[in-house]
Amino acid sequence: MLMVGLTGGIGSGKSAVAARLVARGAVLIDADRVAREVVAPGSAGLAEIVDAFSPRVLTADGSLDRAALGAIVFGDEAARRRLEAITHPRVRARTAELAAAAAPDAVVVNDVPLLVEVGLVPTYHLVVVVETAVATRLERLARDRGMTREEAQRRIAAQADDARRRAAADVLLRNDGSLAALHAAVDALWDGRLVPYERNVRERRVADPGRVELVEYDPTWPQQYARLAARIRHALAPADLRIDHIGSTAVPGLAAKDVIDIQLTVPSLAEADGEFARRLADAGFPRVSGDRWDDPRPVGGDRWEKRLHGSADPARPVSLHVRSADSPGWRHALLMRDHLRADPGQRAAYLLLKRELAASAPDSAAYTTARDPWFDEEYLRAEEWAAQTGWRP
Repeated sequence: MLMVGLTGGIGSGKSAVAARLVARGAVLIDADRVAREVVAPGSAGLAEIVDAFSPRVLTADGSLDRAALGAIVFGDEAARRRLEAITHPRVRARTAELAAAAAPDAVVVNDVPLLVEVGLVPTYHLVVVVETAVATRLERLARDRGMTREEAQRRIAAQADDARRRAAADVLLRNDGSLAALHAAVDALWDGRLVPYERNVRERRVADPGRVELVEYDPTWPQQYARLAARIRHALAPADLRIDHIGSTAVPGLAAKDVIDIQLTVPSLAEADGEFARRLADAGFPRVSGDRWDDPRPVGGDRWEKRLHGSADPARPVSLHVRSADSPGWRHALLMRDHLRADPGQRAAYLLLKRELAASAPDSAAYTTARDPWFDEEYLRAEEWAAQTGWRP
């Protein structure tokens, strides 16, 4: 099963995306509908709201008067938090029930208007954000919902802004064109990413990224890492393990293969083989089969043991290196990253080497082996730098 979070600002066209995904076969969980259900007449949720805010939040027929409740909590932080403490646990519980009722191979789309605002991003395998220019949203809200411009502006301002939602997006669907164009984008997402991603999660299979080539530094790599790390941290909670962005994508300005390298620090590799491995696979990071080691530095010593997980997402290659705390490979990954960040000369030399190897030895195995001599020298330089600066991992 694949859990997808869908969000977007009011008037962005999120509902049109949700409808198209349902037409393609997704199971939809509408957070607004669930939120109404848990405070329906006769529900325990409604009774608790009345106890907290008095019967004046009821209409004549005994249902929730949303306008009256909104007037109470709008601008009152304490009242809003009291309301959320009543409704949010019930919404989460009902959402979990609906997801559990879906088929094992379902793509479950959670339509959550305030997904970013309430911190739900790490709970999904993938977050899709629908983004539309504010001017277009204002026009739609006036035309489709009869809002005045001032009311629409207030509603937009009360939500997260585009930049904040964009930072949470694994997929950004821009909806400033025609409905046909939006449907085409959704169909491409469904066929090219969501369906294979669900299959890979269910079958515990790492996606084949195909040939990964050297590309220029992408300033969004750290942001992408942050989303992945938050997902890993959520999957392993309540364990509070160290997670680091390592490798070339963690070095600003350095060209790299578009694979996010992440290091997960575990107390021991034995602990990484049981429950941790299962949870990581459930979250979309299945273990790569076979034994895995790091080549020691300098080359020639005993190999450094680790565990390796990949990504089930066909559009986001990840190498998740699971290493025990204070092990040689763990320390080396952090030292190399920090030395390259600190030394522009070595960063430039490594970049030159990477470009030369990408041209002459594009094959992954040959590319890796050809770097060994440079890495042996860099290991000694980095250790000298660590001693001089007092660096600690």
